[in-house]
Amino acid sequence: MTDQTKRICLWSGPRNVSTALMYSFAQRSDTKVFDEPLYAHYLRHSDAHEYHPGAEDILATMENDGEKVIETMMANYEKPVLFFKHMTHHLLDINLDFLSDCTNVILTREPRAMLVSFDKVIPNPTMQDVGYEAHLKLKEHLEGIGQRAIVLDSKEILMNPRQALSRFCGEIGIPFEESMLSWEVGPIPEDGIWAEYWYANVHKSNGFQLYVEREIDFPERLEPLLEECQKIYQKLVNRE
Repeated sequence: MTDQTKRICLWSGPRNVSTALMYSFAQRSDTKVFDEPLYAHYLRHSDAHEYHPGAEDILATMENDGEKVIETMMANYEKPVLFFKHMTHHLLDINLDFLSDCTNVILTREPRAMLVSFDKVIPNPTMQDVGYEAHLKLKEHLEGIGQRAIVLDSKEILMNPRQALSRFCGEIGIPFEESMLSWEVGPIPEDGIWAEYWYANVHKSNGFQLYVEREIDFPERLEPLLEECQKIYQKLVNRE
């Protein structure tokens, strides 16, 4: 019997409205969402467990073996559409063959604002923490296996959610649902246990927050990382 399940893997960097997008998909009638199922695997295979808030609880309560996580992703569930919110840099020491059976989407964000936001939770981040380099490697890998890498810019979603999501749903082959534009204030059952550290703004919202251009007081110590990230971001969004 042919597997008719559509598996959407959202490969995001941190602070990229990925949680809001997960909340959006959770409102769909046909979709089950999963919050960063590879997080414990990533903590186990990197030094991030030394400084990520809640790391001990994540390692204690989630599957640490990435290959076993992939097996659960490939299983069938009660809904025909499965939406996996991932961080791209969580793809450590994992066989990437499963990507061929998924619709893969890279969610990125202009790095200046992202770095300032991330730095408030985890000070002095590295390229490994913020995922831009991992995004580019993933894009190149997908193109290498003959799969078009769908790239979403979080700014475009915030500027016009209905238009951006309608176009996005068309690209991945599912119908747009009006319910995707709003949700109830507060957490959802699918939130990871790290929500208390990262999801405060989403929990206060009932939809995508309107994009507003703001002046950013950017710390000089992050300038070298910003320069690296900017170069990669331009490649991701084809603005070289």
